[in-house]
Amino acid sequence: MSALIAAAQAPDYPAEIVGVLSNRAAAPGLAIAAGHGIATASLAQSKFPTRDMFEDTMTQVLESWEVDYVCLAGFMRILGEDFVDRWQGRMINIHPSLLPAYKGLHTHERALADGVSEHGCTVHFVTPGLDEGPSILQARVPVLPGDTPESLADRILVEEHRIYPEALRMLASGEVRA
Repeated sequence: MSALIAAAQAPDYPAEIVGVLSNRAAAPGLAIAAGHGIATASLAQSKFPTRDMFEDTMTQVLESWEVDYVCLAGFMRILGEDFVDRWQGRMINIHPSLLPAYKGLHTHERALADGVSEHGCTVHFVTPGLDEGPSILQARVPVLPGDTPESLADRILVEEHRIYPEALRMLASGEVRA
């Protein structure tokens, strides 16, 4: 999220970050966004009787900000089909693996356990299936002898910060579509 905000500050960047929504009130990104004068909102899913009500409220917030695209960054909830369909082709996510490998959680641990020689990250369109949407960009990182999940994650994070703003630029400028 910080990388997207930084990229959007360039005068020639084709997207503006108009709001940051989190499902965790203590998410550091909310304070970062507020510090840049960006609207923020926090919605705890546990406060809603159903997932549909939670996602309907998220949609209301996003629509009140008049967003064109939704960029997920650390939003660790599986989104319902209605919500995903509402934003189809306009919602992207960054995932810490070279999809389709290692969908879901604990990607670095799983890659190391499998002994792969490279790992990485993927920006992809969000579809109803978990981490199944079409890829926009990937970045590869070699797995080094002695890597831990943490050391591998640190190197991949550098690439995430590079490719996520580039993928949003491609989407906002019309270079890529779902």
